[in-house]
Amino acid sequence: MSRSVIFDTETTGLDPATGDRVIEIACIELHRDLPTGNTYHVLIDPERDIPEEATRVHGIRRHQLQGKPRFAEVADDFLAFVGDSPLIAHNAPFDFGFINAELRRADRVPLDLSRMIDTLALAKARFPGLPNSLDSLCRRYDIDLSQRTSHNALLDCRLLSDVYVELTGGRQSALTLLDDGGATSSVAYQPIAGRRPILIQVDAETLSRHAAFTARLKEPIWQTALP
Repeated sequence: MSRSVIFDTETTGLDPATGDRVIEIACIELHRDLPTGNTYHVLIDPERDIPEEATRVHGIRRHQLQGKPRFAEVADDFLAFVGDSPLIAHNAPFDFGFINAELRRADRVPLDLSRMIDTLALAKARFPGLPNSLDSLCRRYDIDLSQRTSHNALLDCRLLSDVYVELTGGRQSALTLLDDGGATSSVAYQPIAGRRPILIQVDAETLSRHAAFTARLKEPIWQTALP
């Protein structure tokens, strides 16, 4: 799986079957589980009121959505962004339920549930019996929560992208190999927020042996262009 999309919604309540609507959608594109910087974010007019208990969660009030597009007006842009990629969300059945209710209302084909990757289910399998909210997972993995004063969908996606990497095995970001002169001999990934890169010093003799060894390999994967 090379491309996937993390997404999150904010809503007027908990149940689309009783008339609750989506008011915010955010998506972050991942390539090989790392953010590419490509995002999608939109605020939506729900065509109804927003109960105070919902506003206490996400901080969005009805007047802030006046003049914003309705879901039917952004449905095609959303579908174009997610494409046919796997979709990652925390408590994904909730987000899929709301998005699919909106898609049906807009006469669009609902998202196939086979595309769903639920990080809450992954967390429960890895940490049975422990709190597995997004906040709890960020604290467990020492991910900075200082900007999360309410449930902002785009910020939640960014936090979840860090959590997802950890839940699926972790990845050492910004791994670089330096020769004695400090020249970079490999490509550095964008570091995950709040993490300190580990620089590995490699001496000239080791680099020479490595070069001699890899020269004997047929079509090494690191010389293959990304799709």
